[in-house]
Amino acid sequence: MKKHLFIAAFILATIAEIIALIVFALQTPDFSQDTVAVNEVLQSVTQNFNNLGEHETATSLDYAVLDKDGNILYKTKSGLSESLNAAIAHRDTVLDITVDDSLVGKVIVYNDGALSLQSQKQTAVIVLSVAIAVNCAFCVGYAVYIQLTVISPFRKLKGFAQRIAGGNLDIPLEMDKRNLFGAFTESFDIMRSELKKARIAEAKAEQSKKELVAKLSHDIKTPVASIKAVSEVGLAVTDNEKDKANYAQIIGKADQINTLVTNLFTATLEELQQLTVAPTNIESNLIKTMLENADYLHKATIPALPECLIYADGLRLQQVFDNIFANSYKYANTAITVGIEKSNERICIIFEDFGGGVLPDELPTLKEKYKRGRNASNVGGAGLGLYISDYFMKAMRGSLAIENGEHGLKVTVTLALSGKARPSF
Repeated sequence: MKKHLFIAAFILATIAEIIALIVFALQTPDFSQDTVAVNEVLQSVTQNFNNLGEHETATSLDYAVLDKDGNILYKTKSGLSESLNAAIAHRDTVLDITVDDSLVGKVIVYNDGALSLQSQKQTAVIVLSVAIAVNCAFCVGYAVYIQLTVISPFRKLKGFAQRIAGGNLDIPLEMDKRNLFGAFTESFDIMRSELKKARIAEAKAEQSKKELVAKLSHDIKTPVASIKAVSEVGLAVTDNEKDKANYAQIIGKADQINTLVTNLFTATLEELQQLTVAPTNIESNLIKTMLENADYLHKATIPALPECLIYADGLRLQQVFDNIFANSYKYANTAITVGIEKSNERICIIFEDFGGGVLPDELPTLKEKYKRGRNASNVGGAGLGLYISDYFMKAMRGSLAIENGEHGLKVTVTLALSGKARPSF
């Protein structure tokens, strides 16, 4: 509705400008004078020619009186034409003054048509300027409206889609139901929530499968070990070569079964093979923007980073920051301090919350797959975030360190400066 009103107002203003321009362009300048008033001036001057000192103008016209030699005898104001040549050039009306049928002088009636035309032009310029200013104000207002209601929501959706594509389903999409895309963005966030539920269910199913495989592996290994032990005893006590060969074959097959079961037990789904990491040179001011984007509850103060080039993959680094903030808000739900330390080859970004940290014996396992602290028992999650983040940081020649700080859990993200990155083995 607002958009339709704006467009209608803009069209009406434009039409009004065009009409005003056409009317002004089609106007023909009128330099004619009022004949009646001119005649009144002539009669008044003729009657008072011999006593012009006491003469009073009979009309609103301005005029000058000359004798027959061209000398000025009287004028209503200064600045009027004082010669016949000047009067002709100015298109003034020049009339003869006759007294007793004798030419005694001339009256020059000032033509103010040019002044009126100039006044009309100025008025037209002012009106059109105001109209153009109003149109410009409409355009600027509409541009701001489009920026707030269309472009900005689309940019948020773009960043949100990149996070979803990167596998980050913890950061909610901020919504403003007042703009045109309020319901649209709400649908996207519902999609994120459903995908997150599906991923958690998938992770639980995967964990259940692994537990089943481990149980079956244990159950299978027990009878296989018994078969192998009995076969080894038989091989040791028999003197029959055929029986020895059979026992040896049984032992070999038992070893083969044991190897296959062990491989089955240790095998895992290596999802990281599908997540590519392509580090490049990134300006440090972009890192500050990533941190601000990750701080979706706005409880942290993000400091400025020293100017430098950092070796990292922007998308993957954003995932790392997203995961750190999401974990802190999910498990600690406190403010977060962010610190910066820079050396000749590295730059460290240090995060610490005020949640008290985790138990010391849990720290070494937090970056392992499917491992979570005891404080996460009542909070949804798959236990993959820090594992994937650690993988990303290693692929970017950096590191991810977790420890208990003074007030809570402390996470240090170390990034290599461009030209200083060294292969990690």
